Amino acid sequence: MDRYERTLLLHRMLKSARYPVALKHVQEELQCSRATMYRDIAFLRDALGAPIESDPENGAIHYSRNEADRFELPGLWLSSEELAALLALNELLGRSDPGVLAGALAPFRERIESLLSDHSSGRALPVERIRVISSGARKLDQVVFRTVSSALLNRKRMTFEYRARTTNTPSTREVSPQRLAHYRDNWYLDAWDHGREALRSFALDRMRSVEVGDEASLDRDLAELDAHLASSYGIFSGTPKATAVLHFSEHAARWVADEHWHSRQEGHWLPDGRYELKVPYSNSRELLMDVLKYGPDAEVVSPVSLREEMRILLQLAIGSYQVESKK
Repeated sequence: MDRYERTLLLHRMLKSARYPVALKHVQEELQCSRATMYRDIAFLRDALGAPIESDPENGAIHYSRNEADRFELPGLWLSSEELAALLALNELLGRSDPGVLAGALAPFRERIESLLSDHSSGRALPVERIRVISSGARKLDQVVFRTVSSALLNRKRMTFEYRARTTNTPSTREVSPQRLAHYRDNWYLDAWDHGREALRSFALDRMRSVEVGDEASLDRDLAELDAHLASSYGIFSGTPKATAVLHFSEHAARWVADEHWHSRQEGHWLPDGRYELKVPYSNSRELLMDVLKYGPDAEVVSPVSLREEMRILLQLAIGSYQVESKK
């Protein structure tokens, strides 16, 4: 443990202690000699201004009760493990959305790498060993992302041209942005659509000609956003109209039982080793796509309408593979 780590540990120990900490315990925690411990205490007190008080009678030290709550270490003080976690998070953001956040986070990354290098005695850390593999990420216009983010954070209305994938019909929307959502490697905007007087979700990659206006956004209550946009399965909004009951084979259950499909999902093991999952949904499209990826290891049990929809999808898929009879 280097001096930086020991100083941080000593500060946190004294900051959280309700009673004076015995010097013997301090030395054990710092894993150093008695002389080094005294030097670290002196550095924290004299160089960094920590309100350390001694209790000679009991061989202990503590922070002054009047100053402990107000005192914090100057600058950025994190352990090497915490810095490594932040660097991994930065790598995750940078590689999952190349270019979108990389520029803004570059100074932050450099500072973290510098601190980690100090912890590691100048040794470069192999950040290339952190891999982030995106699946299904669509191309995102950086200008659109920054403009939408600005409107959202500054609470301003915005207008844009939108072409929904379901209809491919262009339309002009005026909205009050409510929040950004990152779902399955893609960005979406939850917003109040003034033309339709309803909450809607928009894929940022389908937005064009985005402009931020001067008029303030109309804010909707967070509980309303959750009820309308987060209560159903997936990104599709709306109050759940039904609960899907799904059965997975014993083989597929090893994965499904550990997966998070929905905040209000229910699951349990069946006597024969299969797994039953119950998921509320409002729009069946995304749900059925997720079930289909398990092929013969998944079955839609109910409701009947959802089961019939799945049957039709499977029949259409089989039709694409029918071999034409020779004439």
